[in-house]
Amino acid sequence: MSAVTNISSKLPKHQTSIFSVMGKMARDHGAVNMSQGYPNFETDERLKDLVTKAMKDGYNQYAPLAGIPQLREQIVNKIESLHHKKYDTNKEITVTNGATQALFLAITAFVQQGDEVIVLKPAYDSYEPAIELNGGKPVLVQMKGKNYEVDWNEVKQKISSRTSMIIINTPHNPSGKVFSENDMQELENLLRETNIILLSDEVYEHIIFDETQHHSASAFPALAERAVVCASFGKTFHNTGWKMGYCVAPSELMAEIWKVMEVNVFCVHHPTQRAFAEYLKNPEHYLQLGKFYQEKRDRFLELVKDTAFKAIPAKGTYFQLLDYSSITDEPDVDFSKRLIKQYGLASIPVSVFNKNGLDQKQLRFCFAKTEETLVKAAEILKKIT
Repeated sequence: MSAVTNISSKLPKHQTSIFSVMGKMARDHGAVNMSQGYPNFETDERLKDLVTKAMKDGYNQYAPLAGIPQLREQIVNKIESLHHKKYDTNKEITVTNGATQALFLAITAFVQQGDEVIVLKPAYDSYEPAIELNGGKPVLVQMKGKNYEVDWNEVKQKISSRTSMIIINTPHNPSGKVFSENDMQELENLLRETNIILLSDEVYEHIIFDETQHHSASAFPALAERAVVCASFGKTFHNTGWKMGYCVAPSELMAEIWKVMEVNVFCVHHPTQRAFAEYLKNPEHYLQLGKFYQEKRDRFLELVKDTAFKAIPAKGTYFQLLDYSSITDEPDVDFSKRLIKQYGLASIPVSVFNKNGLDQKQLRFCFAKTEETLVKAAEILKKIT
């Protein structure tokens, strides 16, 4: 028995994530796993070879805190080309251990005891625990309807003298929504003349469909001046297990993020940074992703069109929501578990992301899968009536 008793948890309400729960159930029941957000196909052999080469060339010791200059330069060039915003390579960028760490660094750097942070729901499940760990209070705003529109008037009403940050996510997980130019302009107008920091989670920035445009916070001057923009190499290049991401922000904000980074992990895996620095020199490696994943989205939608599930086609990310309201009134958590046990198919119930567990009878399916997996999943869905 431990000698330490009466431990006071800093996250007393936090439970095992739905991803861990559904992933374990999928493994236990041998289910087709379309729950967790990762591809089941390999990353580019060229990229793997570049990592191996960097190791063999001796790049196996600490990298600089902010990331190697060559990689920072390529990221800055990419953002300037796509969003016409020039960040300072030496002062306004940090390479991180995945985008989740970038998000955590920003929240830790700027959220103080008693601060309020506006979170748009449904939301990625790392935001609120990070806020609470740092003594902040999540202020939740539910996006509207089954297509998840933002009511900016409601957001405005939630802003108070204690609001220190607002978190957005576009393209949006789990809904597949992509914020419009009007959405970003509404946000820009809301935050103008405030001291509120914008934390913009843009990990699916290159995965957009139907000629939709990704509107980065970097592209809007009044947002960029207060924004920490977070992105992911793992999501972009099919290697989520490498845990590589980055964030950009004005120098005065980045200086505070560096303070947290230094006492957290200090730096990111050096050989992988060398590989990405070389790989990013060819923009087609990320510019072709929209087309690549749209083909998978379209294929999945075609395969499930004759099922009892209904879909609003995702505009971005590699997630597709399916509405099962014509099949059963079961809560989505219960239904998703039954799908695994009875039919051998794993998904994610959307209510776990929503404010107060709002259940709109939707399940999230990850279509970043091989043709074989998509076909197997569709065959199962066709049996459910």
